[in-house]
Amino acid sequence: MSQFATRVPLWFRIAALLLVAWGAMGVFACVQQFRLGADAMGDATAYDRALYAALPGWYNWVYALAVGSGFAGAVALLLGKAAARPLFIVSLVAVIVQFGYLFATTDIIASKGLWVAYFPLAIVAVALFELWLAGVAIRRGWVRRGRWVR
Repeated sequence: MSQFATRVPLWFRIAALLLVAWGAMGVFACVQQFRLGADAMGDATAYDRALYAALPGWYNWVYALAVGSGFAGAVALLLGKAAARPLFIVSLVAVIVQFGYLFATTDIIASKGLWVAYFPLAIVAVALFELWLAGVAIRRGWVRRGRWVR
């Protein structure tokens, strides 16, 4: 270890591992939506099926980009790669496009209530946290050229 190397704290590694698990759950949910459509979240109502059928073809691909880049960013962070930050930026932008479109162009809140926005807001909060954590890791030297600094 050089005299300038910074030790990576255990809490950071745990956080990165939890973000990998979060990302894996997102990828699984996306695959389920590709496979099952509106029924991916359980028994869908007629409204859920009509809403899902009315979504544009690109919508699922933005969803896949959001969870795929978020998962890849979390893995990169865990592996100590600075590429985590741009991957998290892509994920955050895709999440905003995905949910922005859903809430701005459909009547989902009027039909189901404001509570349907809670989980998407939590997803945005996690995406912002990922981006912040990657920035902290870069500034503190915890990620460099794809290796943990020991």
